[in-house]
Amino acid sequence: MKKNLIVFLLLLVTATSCKDFLALTPEYQISDQTFYKNQNDFETALTGVYSTFRGLFNTSNVVYLADLTTDNTEIQWSSPSVNEMQLDQNAVVSTNSNIQGAWSTCLYTISRSNAIINRIDGVNFDQATKDRIKGEAKFLRAYSYFYLVRLFGNVPLISQEFSSPAEVAAADLALKPAAQVYEVILADLTSAETLLPATLNSDRTKASRPTVKALLGKVYLTLKNYDLAATKLKEVIDAKTYSLVPDYRTLFTNGNNNLTESIFEIEYVAGRSMGNNYSALFTPAITSMAIFPGNLQGSGRIVPTLDLLRAYETGDARKAISVNDSVLLINGRKSYSRYGLKFVDFKAIDLSDGTITFTVLRHADVLLMYAEVLNEQGKTAEALPFINQVRTRVKLPDLTGLTQAGLRTAIEKERRVEFLFEGQRWFDLVRTGRAQTVLNAHYASLNLSFKVDDFELLFPIPQNEVDLNPTLIKQNPGY
Repeated sequence: MKKNLIVFLLLLVTATSCKDFLALTPEYQISDQTFYKNQNDFETALTGVYSTFRGLFNTSNVVYLADLTTDNTEIQWSSPSVNEMQLDQNAVVSTNSNIQGAWSTCLYTISRSNAIINRIDGVNFDQATKDRIKGEAKFLRAYSYFYLVRLFGNVPLISQEFSSPAEVAAADLALKPAAQVYEVILADLTSAETLLPATLNSDRTKASRPTVKALLGKVYLTLKNYDLAATKLKEVIDAKTYSLVPDYRTLFTNGNNNLTESIFEIEYVAGRSMGNNYSALFTPAITSMAIFPGNLQGSGRIVPTLDLLRAYETGDARKAISVNDSVLLINGRKSYSRYGLKFVDFKAIDLSDGTITFTVLRHADVLLMYAEVLNEQGKTAEALPFINQVRTRVKLPDLTGLTQAGLRTAIEKERRVEFLFEGQRWFDLVRTGRAQTVLNAHYASLNLSFKVDDFELLFPIPQNEVDLNPTLIKQNPGY
């Protein structure tokens, strides 16, 4: 009954790091006698965990699941896949490959993290290095669980590593309540915060203590524990480790790695399948356009909605940086076509091999989360300066005199345009209880019959997992 998880957890084959291009030993060939014996083994294993984790982003799972399912984006491509149409129409079924991809990537990351966490204390090398490696592994495990629990609700909790089918068969792989999953997330992050060095890691592709604090703030906010969220987010802000970059454009163009605003990022380089495919996904499928070297053609798979284009305030500098509604053609004319600009590598010679870094956590997110927390604590006047910092950067006037309800609406709107194509919109709407109100109104405005029902606030458990483990994994209600 556990055949799928046996394959899933044991056959983790060669992975590479964007930073080091390390060739890792396939995990099914690793044994106590050949690996996990010294510091270098654990550094190599940690590189493998980061490589697995980046699959959430370079396969565009985040954008598909958290932007395409919202009023931010839609499918424009004339021949979309069934999976894409399901996400676009909020009619996702349990066989959707994007759902399976997110589930698998997160559990891969968790399993590989466990191997490090469970073994490292038994090996003798420098304690500070050992603590750092363990802290990074706990951060990646916690982030993966956080992603899973927000998408699916109840999920398996796997604390062990698996080295044989017998170990998988003997393990408790049943779905655990979301509250229990959050306990594990908070325990991992609280531990990681003490294990990681206090100083900022200059390489933003690696977790450091401020990275953990920022994620803790987001987790507490999601749980509506506003007091603890405020504490962690304020620690990040007061440390002055991060700052908004002056030009919003630099966040999403070539050379955008290790910026002062970046808290945690996924770096991409061309070649060896180490690039991203955003350039193809976000740009039009027009053969005669002239926006790339060699006049390459995009796929137009995920494009901004007309409603999104209208959401920008007059004078908002983010609009021209994030979206466009006309494309330059080879003949010098322009043709109407909505498309995204963020993370598009306009120097790419292969649109599936882009080099723009994807920022998972950044300082603007911390500022807007802190504004939200203060507002929910009834401190609306104190919250305004933090949202206004984000607005000032893009040449918008300060907000003043808002009520608590008014600031809630303003923060929702600000986050929408600030984090377009960054995989935040779905989670924001669900967290604030606004998903059905906002999305169903969007569909109605387009005279579409789509709607988000109560049960669709969680995605279906991948059908493969249910079929292969029916005594352990039950499908989410409604699917």
